[in-house]
Amino acid sequence: MQLPLHALTPLEWTPELQEWNRQITEAPYRSYLYSYPHKTAYRELDPPYPLQQLWSKEQLDSYFLYMHIPFCAARCGFCNLFTLPDKRADVHKEYVDALERQAKQWAPILSARPFSRFAIGGGTPTLLAPEQLERLFDIAEHIMGLNPAQVSISVETSPDTVTPERLDILKRRGTDRVSMGIQSFIEAESAAIYRPQKPALVRQALDMLTEYNFPLLNVDLIYGLPGQTVESWLYSVEQALSYKPGEIFIYPLYVRENTILKPGQTGLEQDIRLQLYRAAVDRLEAAGYTQYSMRRFARDFHSSKELLPYSCQEEGMAGLGCGARSYTQDVHYASRYGVSTAATRSIIADYVAAERYDTADYGFVLNEQERKRRFVLKAILHREGLELSAYRQRFGTSPLDDLPELRNLIWTGLAEIEGSAFSVEGNDAASTYAAGDLAGVLRLTREGLAYSDSIGDWLISPEVYGLMESYVGR
Repeated sequence: MQLPLHALTPLEWTPELQEWNRQITEAPYRSYLYSYPHKTAYRELDPPYPLQQLWSKEQLDSYFLYMHIPFCAARCGFCNLFTLPDKRADVHKEYVDALERQAKQWAPILSARPFSRFAIGGGTPTLLAPEQLERLFDIAEHIMGLNPAQVSISVETSPDTVTPERLDILKRRGTDRVSMGIQSFIEAESAAIYRPQKPALVRQALDMLTEYNFPLLNVDLIYGLPGQTVESWLYSVEQALSYKPGEIFIYPLYVRENTILKPGQTGLEQDIRLQLYRAAVDRLEAAGYTQYSMRRFARDFHSSKELLPYSCQEEGMAGLGCGARSYTQDVHYASRYGVSTAATRSIIADYVAAERYDTADYGFVLNEQERKRRFVLKAILHREGLELSAYRQRFGTSPLDDLPELRNLIWTGLAEIEGSAFSVEGNDAASTYAAGDLAGVLRLTREGLAYSDSIGDWLISPEVYGLMESYVGR
C-alpha cells in the first residue's frame, strides 16, 4: 500500500476527507479517553479468570501499583468517578482492612516482578485519618514488596485535607509527586460545580505544599465552568503559576447524565472551551512549560531516585481497592462500576465483605486488534508519539496498514511522521512509501493535540463503542 507522508493542502482534500475533518474539528469535546477500552465497555467475565493464570503470562520487567480510595468529602458536580462522599472513620478503616486482605492474596501472584510506579488516587486518599494513610504505605512496602528508593510515588489530595500530619507521612514515605485538584481560584465558579471551596483555603494548602518542597507538585484546573470567561480562566491559570508547580493539568468540563451537573445546565450561551484551551496553551508555554498532552503541561523534572523503567504503553498495572482497574496484556479487569451514591455504596459494601480477591470476574478481553488499537491510542495522544519501529517489533506489522485511517491525521496536518528514514517534504512521488518500510515517530501536531478528545473518540473500535453505548449506568 502506498501512502503519502505529508500534509495535503485543503484544496487537495477529497470530499470524504473534508467531511471527516469537519466532524473532528467541529465537535472537539466528545469524551475523555483516559484509558482504552473505557470501563463502560467492561462486562461480566464468565467464567472468571484466576489471577494466577493472568499474571503468569506477563513478561514485563516491572509493574505499576495503584491503590484506589473511593471516598471524598463531597461529590463535585462534574464527577463521574467511582467515589463516595463519606467521611466516617470506621468506614475508612473497614475499607483499608479489605484492601490489606486483597494485597496479601495478590502479593504472591505479583512477586515475580518489582514495581516501578506507585500511585494512590481516588476519591481523596488524604481524606483518610493519618494512621490509615500510613497503613497504605505499609501495605505497599511490607506486603506488596515495593521499594521506595526505586519507585516513583504519586498521591492525590485536596485543599481541605492538606495538613502537616498528613504531609509529614507523604514526605517521610518518599512521595515524589503530590497532585491537588483546584479547578478554579474563583469561588463562584467552584460553587457552580457544587464544589464548596474557598480560595483562601486553596492558597493555604498550596503554601503548605510549597513549604514541604515535594519533588513534583501538580495542580488541576478545569475550563468551561459555568459563568467562566477567558479573563476569569486566565486568572486561575495565573494564580496556579504563581506557586511555580512542576506540572499543571488543564481539563475541559464534561457533564453527563449520571453526574450532578447535567448537560444544558452549564449556563454558557456558547461552547468556548476551545478558545479557553488555546489561551491557556499560549500562557503556559510562555511560562516555560512543555505540553505533553492535551491536558498535561510540565517543566523539566529529573528524579533523584534510581527508578526502574516503565512505559505507559505497556500493561502490568495492578489495581488494589474497589474501583481500581488492573491491566494485563490480554485482560483488563476491575470491580463493578457505578456513579450514583446507592450503586457506589453497594459495590464498596460487597468489596469490604469479600473474603477472596483472587479472580477477575468483570472486565474486557482484548483480542489482537484491540491490543494494537490500544497501543496506538496510548501513544499518539501524548507528546512522545507512536514509534513505528516499536509497533512493528511488538506486532510484526505497521500501524498504517493495521489502522489506515491514521492517514487522515497526516493528510489534514493533525499529525506528522518525524525522524523518518525517508524525506517527507514535498508533494512528489519521493514522499510516498510503503507503510511497512516506515521509520520515525507518528506524533500529533500542536493543532492535533487540541483535538485529542475527538481523535481518541474517533479511534475507538466499533465493537468497543457498541459496548459503551449499550452500558446501563448505575
